[in-house]
Amino acid sequence: MDINADAGEGYGRWALGDDAGLFPHLTSVNLALGFHAGDPVGIAESVRLAQRHGLGIGAHPGYPDLQGFGRRELALSPGEIYAATLYQLGALAGFLKAEGAQMQHVKAHGALYFRIHADAAAGLAFCRAVQVFAPDAAMMVLAGPAGEELADVAGELGLCVWREAFPERGYAGDGLLAARTLPGSSIHDPQEAARRAVEMARGEVQALDGTPITFQADTLCIHGDNPNAVKIAQAIRAALEEAAVPVQRPA
Repeated sequence: MDINADAGEGYGRWALGDDAGLFPHLTSVNLALGFHAGDPVGIAESVRLAQRHGLGIGAHPGYPDLQGFGRRELALSPGEIYAATLYQLGALAGFLKAEGAQMQHVKAHGALYFRIHADAAAGLAFCRAVQVFAPDAAMMVLAGPAGEELADVAGELGLCVWREAFPERGYAGDGLLAARTLPGSSIHDPQEAARRAVEMARGEVQALDGTPITFQADTLCIHGDNPNAVKIAQAIRAALEEAAVPVQRPA
């Protein structure tokens, strides 16, 4: 089981998250690329830090929404989503080339992540940008029925698909992540997140309304802006290892 986290989310003099404390517990990292968070100096530092820890490095494109941290829905057209995604992939590629690293995967951020799962035209535009720029990179989609349409689109374009689950986020009964405004939608207790991670590795999680959701997950995501992200990552890795789940990047 891969453990990924969203990171590199500071901007200018504004710091967010403890990447230095978080990275030792991960196997992959998703780097912000300046649209929802992050800046050029931060991208460069994050790539080097990921390299030191042997992490797979992924692009984390989002909406152009620094004020809202990319969690507000914007009315971008499919063409604009394609262009914005391509632009952000290109940004990361420059820093990867400078460090002799490869782009392992691509994962949309925040509201864009929800959009490409729910809007077929937006999903196709995003996947086409990945196919054009990084055809050998894996595409992360939401594990379970809610992510299968996007997984099919990515697969038809020849992209490798990694299915992703979220141990520190609550789920709605339809298999989507619950809105952050709902009680229980964000989990800050490391042991509860670790318990859920083991359940997810075994193929199931319970939604906030009690609905069981089954899936096969390749990777588990931790949000770097969670105030307990480092403790959560540490607890998840320890729980997976105790449950005899190999912690490693997908093939």
